Amino acid sequence: MEDNAVEEPELSGAAEFAPALVAAHPHGNSVAVAIGPELRVFDLRAGHPVSLSDDCGGHSHSDAIRAICFSVSGALFASAGDDKLVKVWKTDSWRCIQTITSEKRVSAVVISNDDLYVSFADKFGVVWLVTLREDSAEQVSVDNKPVSILGHYCSIITSMKFSPDGRFIATADRDFKIRVTLFPKNPLKGAHEIQSFCLGHTDFVSCITFTSISENQSFLISGGGDSTVRLWDYVNGCLLDTFQAKDKMAELLGPNETDDSSLAITDICPSNDGSLVAVAIQSFSGIMLLACDLVGKKLSFLKVITMEKSYIPTSLASSPSSELLWTVMGASNMPSQASSHLLTRLRIITCFQKDRLSSSDAGPATLEDGDVPHGEKLLLALQGSLDVAKQEEVLASVLAALKVSMHKMLVKKHYSEERREQRKRGRNDKKMKN
Repeated sequence: MEDNAVEEPELSGAAEFAPALVAAHPHGNSVAVAIGPELRVFDLRAGHPVSLSDDCGGHSHSDAIRAICFSVSGALFASAGDDKLVKVWKTDSWRCIQTITSEKRVSAVVISNDDLYVSFADKFGVVWLVTLREDSAEQVSVDNKPVSILGHYCSIITSMKFSPDGRFIATADRDFKIRVTLFPKNPLKGAHEIQSFCLGHTDFVSCITFTSISENQSFLISGGGDSTVRLWDYVNGCLLDTFQAKDKMAELLGPNETDDSSLAITDICPSNDGSLVAVAIQSFSGIMLLACDLVGKKLSFLKVITMEKSYIPTSLASSPSSELLWTVMGASNMPSQASSHLLTRLRIITCFQKDRLSSSDAGPATLEDGDVPHGEKLLLALQGSLDVAKQEEVLASVLAALKVSMHKMLVKKHYSEERREQRKRGRNDKKMKN
């Protein structure tokens, strides 16, 4: 009983934790890291950190950032999170050109392929759309009213992506399903035509991404709490292949070192040619690489890239124009965590291409800190410190949170009837006050 009493606060704190995120510019111009309310951007062309120009006195967000993304063109960037704000930035100046207020906390954000709309999902599973506009070169547009276009009934949307051709918007949720919706020519009137449901996961879907074999043929890849990575014909809702990550982890680490509840897929990222898929797993100190045969429609294990035991990636990103895989580890909103301890650890994998595995050159491998692009300047800007590896207490607390975080965040909570009524009354009281 005493052990349970000691562990309870730690687990309840982990339930609210916010993982560090990373996003790479599609043309390799910059890389962005989000940790807590902080948005850190490094200009890879100029070789220096970016100063954000915001309409809120220089602070990007006031609470944990839960989603970030670049647009396909690279001209725009979006960030959103627990402060119920969605911010859109121009990447040539890194000026915030639009701030949108959501009624609920935001769990996912994406920009349409033509840069005309930003779409975001809230904690109630509703997907909203806003027209992107900039009234003048100097004026910032605030509170362009969002329009609801589709919804997952009371289910948190965990990931959202536009298809490569822009015809569809895919949304994944914690109730095991992926919905593919036709994105209409006039989306402000709603996206009502469902193209397909991709059903097969037996636990929450944590991440989805698209990969292409040609301009006219693309596929959807998903990862989930059931420790599987799945390949889909998303137009027809057909499951093409399933890779069981937990079986491979048991083979690599031994059955006593693996636990189903700690082997959720945290993130997935395809290489720029679609031949490789990098997989981050909740309690694994490294990256698993899968071969993605889009002609044979198969996923297969290639290798693992192991890292130091204190490093478990929380987010992955790559750029179509480079062979770098960016990985980040970090978390905020943990018990007794001061804002000054919002440290992240960045690790970069080079040669992120399948053909490098069979060539005489060295294949994918983790760069040492001294070999990363722009060296200490980049690490200081994105990590917050050059001595992150020495911050043992901070890294230990992040590591402990990561090992239980995904299920705590995404597995549905079961409330008693009395507790449900209390929550309803609380929400209604807030509405009446407003």
